[in-house]
Amino acid sequence: MPSLPLAKSFYDQPTLELAQSLLGKVLVKETAEGLTSGIIVETEGYLGLSDRACHSYGLRRTKRTEVMYGPPGHTYTYVMHNHCLMNIVSAPIDAPEAVLIRAIEPLQGLNIMFNRRGEKKKVTELTNGPGKLTQAMAINNSDYGRSLFLCKDFETSYEGALYLIDGIRQGDITSGPRIGIDNYGEAKDYPWRFWVKGNPFVSKAR
Repeated sequence: MPSLPLAKSFYDQPTLELAQSLLGKVLVKETAEGLTSGIIVETEGYLGLSDRACHSYGLRRTKRTEVMYGPPGHTYTYVMHNHCLMNIVSAPIDAPEAVLIRAIEPLQGLNIMFNRRGEKKKVTELTNGPGKLTQAMAINNSDYGRSLFLCKDFETSYEGALYLIDGIRQGDITSGPRIGIDNYGEAKDYPWRFWVKGNPFVSKAR
């Protein structure tokens, strides 16, 4: 498995294309406990200005969404229902869009993931949801604004590294409505959720 993070140029593509290109890539997190990684098998695209389900809908700009107005390839983390969710900023500067990482297939650090998620969990329950994978990989709000194309970011004050490396796409890609946004009008029907068909680590369908 290659150890270098994906180049900055990888993130320079339209949001819905990036959401699909991320499938099969490997997400890596390093902490004092060790390294955890997993293949991305499910994503959702959020298209800012015209997307009612996006935090930056109508160009809403807050302290929380500020990173979305920056360059692509950085992390947008936030807490919802006591769970941290990880997004990857997409689109050019001042076009606030992002891709939510919904599920991964664990590769490395399974023992660490079980310690964090619970020893009695089934392996398929470790990372089959956006809040589950962040707990399993110790991704939290200290990772807000992380440059994913830098393996080590010595300008930040927090420890650990979070980045993506190349992988192997497995199976066919399918798409459908996003999950958990039933109260956002027509946006609930946009087919902007993408996943690897048949992968057991994909979260449940809406």
